[in-house]
Amino acid sequence: MSDPVLGLTMLMLIVVVIMMGFPTAFTLMGLGMFFGFYAFYNPVEHWIDNRIFDLMVQRTYGAMTNDVLISIPLFVLMGYVMERGALVDKMFYSIQLSFRRVPASLAVATLIVCTFWGIASGLVGAVVVLMGVIAFNPMLRAGYDVKLAAGVITAGGTLGILIPPSIMIIVYAAVAGQSVVKLYAAAMFPGFFLAFLYLIYILGWATINPRIAPALTEEQTKVPVPAWMRSFQAVYSSNMLVGLFSALLAPSRALALMTENGRLSYWKLFKNFCAALVPFALTTFTLLLVWWYVVIHPQASTDTEAPAGLEQLGSPVVDAGPATPMGPATGFYVSFGLVAALAAVILVRYYRNMNAERLEVVKLLTSSVMPLAILTIVVLGVILFGITTATESAAVGAAGAFLLAFQARTLNWKRTKEAVFLTAKTTAMVCWLFVGSALFSAVFAILGGQALLEKWVLSLDLSPIQFMILSQAIIFILGWPLEWTEIIIIFVPIFLPMLKHFNIDPVLWGVLVFVNLQAAFLSPPVAMSAFYLKGVSPPHVTLNQIFAGMMPYMLIVIVCMIIMYIWPGMTLWLPNYLYGG
Repeated sequence: MSDPVLGLTMLMLIVVVIMMGFPTAFTLMGLGMFFGFYAFYNPVEHWIDNRIFDLMVQRTYGAMTNDVLISIPLFVLMGYVMERGALVDKMFYSIQLSFRRVPASLAVATLIVCTFWGIASGLVGAVVVLMGVIAFNPMLRAGYDVKLAAGVITAGGTLGILIPPSIMIIVYAAVAGQSVVKLYAAAMFPGFFLAFLYLIYILGWATINPRIAPALTEEQTKVPVPAWMRSFQAVYSSNMLVGLFSALLAPSRALALMTENGRLSYWKLFKNFCAALVPFALTTFTLLLVWWYVVIHPQASTDTEAPAGLEQLGSPVVDAGPATPMGPATGFYVSFGLVAALAAVILVRYYRNMNAERLEVVKLLTSSVMPLAILTIVVLGVILFGITTATESAAVGAAGAFLLAFQARTLNWKRTKEAVFLTAKTTAMVCWLFVGSALFSAVFAILGGQALLEKWVLSLDLSPIQFMILSQAIIFILGWPLEWTEIIIIFVPIFLPMLKHFNIDPVLWGVLVFVNLQAAFLSPPVAMSAFYLKGVSPPHVTLNQIFAGMMPYMLIVIVCMIIMYIWPGMTLWLPNYLYGG
C-alpha cells in the first residue's frame, strides 16, 4: 500500500476502534505511534532511534504549553462547583412561577433553566441529569407528554456546549488556531437563537395540541405570599410599589404589622422596596451600558490617541486632512430611542399591576437567578470587552462559583473534593486527547493522507456553498456514532486547511460546526443526552420515547444552520463590531 492509503487506513481504523469502546485518547496515540513508526522507519537505524518517539515528546510538550488550554480546568471547576453546590432548585421554582400563565409553563421553565444553567456550567451531562431529577417527574405528574418532557431536557441540556463560556469552543480555538474571544462573540447570538427556536417549537406544539401539556392546577401556580403583605395592602395600597414608597415616608402603620418573625421593621420595608425596583434598575443599567459602549466609549478612546500630525522621528509630516465626524450613525439613535420608549411602556404597564404576588416572584428571581446571572455576565463581559483574557476570566468565574456556593451554604468539604476530583479527571482527559490528536494528525499528514483528501476535494470543483454543505453533512453524520470531542479533535483539522481555498471564514465555519454538534448529543445510537436522562427517569419511561422526543430538535438544529448560512451577520456581526472585520 502507498503511504496516503495508509493514512486513510488510519482514519478508518480510528472510527472502528472508538466504536468498539476503546478510549479515544490512547487509541489516537496508539495508532499514531504504530503508523508513525512505519513512516519513520529506517533499516540502518536502531528501532529506539526512530523519530516517532521524538515527535511524541514534542507533541506532548506542545499540548502542555498551549496557553489556550489553561482556561479549561478553571471553567470546568466553575461548572462542577455550581453543579455540586445544588444552586438550581430554587431557580427552577422561581422561573416556573414567573411563566405560570404561559402554555407548557413547566417545559418553558425547564428550557430557560437548561439554557441559563448550561451557560454557567458548560457541562452537558450535569445539566441533563440535574434537570432530569428536578423537572422530569413534575412534568410527568402534571400530565405532560413523555416525548415533550424528555425532548426539552435533552435538547436544552446540550446548549451549554454552544453558548459561551464553552469548553468545546476553547478546544476548537486550540485546534484551529483561532481567537477564543472572537469565537465566544461569534457563538453568542446563534446559541441564543437556537434556544429561541426551541422555545417557539414548544409553545407552538403546546398551543396546537394542549393535551400534551395540560394547564397546571391553581395550587401549582399559587405564589406563596406572606400574611403581612395582605395586611399591608389593606392598610396602604394594593399596588406594592406605591404602598412601599408611602410606607417609607410614613412608616407608623406599617411598623405596627406583625410578621412571622415579629413586628415589621423599617429595614424589611426598604429591602422589599429595593426588590420592587429591580426590573427598573436592570432595564436602566442595560440601556446606560449600551449608550456608554456605543457613544461615550469610542469618543473617550479617540481623545486618548496621539495628537494629529505627530509622526515618528525622521518621518515626513503628513497632513491629517479634515476631521471625520466621530460617533454612531443616526440609525443608532433612532433605534435606541425606540427601544427605550418600548422599555418605558413595558415598565409602566408592569408597575401598574405590581401586586403582592408579582413582588414575591421578583424577590424569588432576585435571590435565585440574579447572583448567577451577575457572575455569568461578568465572566463573559470581561472577555468580550477585552478587559481580561479567557484564562483570567475563567479564574474569576471559578472564584465566583465558590462564593455563590458558600453564600448558599450548599458546598461542604465532601462536595468540594468531588468537584476538584472531577475537574482533574476532565482536564486530564482533554489534555491526553490533545496529545493523541496532535500525534495522530502529524503522522496522518506525514503519510500523505491530508494531501490526498485535499486533492480529492479540490478535484470535485466544488463551489464554496457546496463545500460548506459537504463538510457540515459529514460532521452531522459523524455525530451519530461519535461524540463532539472526537469530531473536533480528529476530523475538524482535516477540513481546516481547505477553508482558505474556498474563501470560507473559519469563525463562521466553526460556529456552524458548534451548532451542528448539538446533534451529536441528540442522535442515536450514541445520543449521550438520552442515556443521561434515562439514568434518572422513572422505570416506565423507555429509551425509545426519549429518542422520539429528541428527533424534532435535530431538525431545528438543521433549520438554525440554514438560517445562519443565509444570514452570516448573525454570527459575524458581534465579533466584527467588537474587534474589527
